[in-house]
Amino acid sequence: MSPYLDLPPFSAADFAAVEDQVAALLHTTADVIVTQGEALLPLEAAIRSAAHPGSTALNIVTGPYGQTFGGWLRDCGANVVDLAVPFDTAVTAGQVAEALAAHPEVDFVSLVHAEAATGNTNPVAEIAAVVRAHGALLMLDAVASVAAEPLLTDAWGVDLCVIGGQKAMGGPAGVSAVSVSARAWERITANPAAPRRSYLSLLDWKERWTDAGRTVLPHAPAQLEMLALGACLDRIEADGLPAVIARHGAASAAVRAGVRALGTLAPFVPDDAHAAPVATTLRTPAGLDAAALAAELRRLDPTLPVQAGGGALAAGMLRVNHYGPAASPGTVRATLTALATATGTDATSALKAAEAAWEAVGPSFG
Repeated sequence: MSPYLDLPPFSAADFAAVEDQVAALLHTTADVIVTQGEALLPLEAAIRSAAHPGSTALNIVTGPYGQTFGGWLRDCGANVVDLAVPFDTAVTAGQVAEALAAHPEVDFVSLVHAEAATGNTNPVAEIAAVVRAHGALLMLDAVASVAAEPLLTDAWGVDLCVIGGQKAMGGPAGVSAVSVSARAWERITANPAAPRRSYLSLLDWKERWTDAGRTVLPHAPAQLEMLALGACLDRIEADGLPAVIARHGAASAAVRAGVRALGTLAPFVPDDAHAAPVATTLRTPAGLDAAALAAELRRLDPTLPVQAGGGALAAGMLRVNHYGPAASPGTVRATLTALATATGTDATSALKAAEAAWEAVGPSFG
């Protein structure tokens, strides 16, 4: 029999141990609930648990996930104030402060840390301070940022922090997690519209699992996904989180420097300070279709982690995913070499620029 089909049972103690590892990764002492599904599950659960008719939410939109959150919030009956900025930049704490001053009734704020789809990242520490001073709860989508850039859940005052394992963590997509602060639990417990007896119910987990001492799981765990999540957490711990974060920062800096040296494309997010370390998005010039370019790059090297942008960005934006195992010098070199070939340019200067940028941030490019 296959060793993957003849595993010992994944116990409640095993499950709790993985939750504790996630809590350490998030730098939080709050309750952590590992959810058996892709990260959209705890994201929707967090919103439906905290939002309700009569509440007012500030929904910060810096990419497609912010747009999704607005739909869920409205579906909950909340009054929604959208703070939208161009997808090639980041929102500022000043903009958030202005929105909160204009809408003092806001009691919930939703924010994406890093938007892998658009390649931008937001200054969470500064924004969280403004939100906490206002008195609202902050829900953070940290799916793309966790293990790629600093994430200090408690120190920043994030009330609901959602992560997934499939990007910078280099783990599985079928399991995710959310940390829930004491303030968030108070809000959720007092919400008569919060889901109960539902897969979206955080209160069910609190009642049947967290508050019950984490001794009996409320359902059979997704064993292979939990083992994979535990393995990637072990790997991050062994490598050292600072080293993992540095590797992602180096990959982003190297790709951006190399692309600028090529001269045929430009970073979609022009300001380096606003660039997410998990993915570099590139603006293609007029006449160069991003989807066609992505197809040509994959023809040159089927292993390249490239794709065209989604929706309205499909024709004009190329996305280079350099997260998890792809946050490596090999991925950077292969991507820049293929881009040079596909656009009829010389890769030499691009590779030199990438090496210098990598070594300015991380270890040797060798």
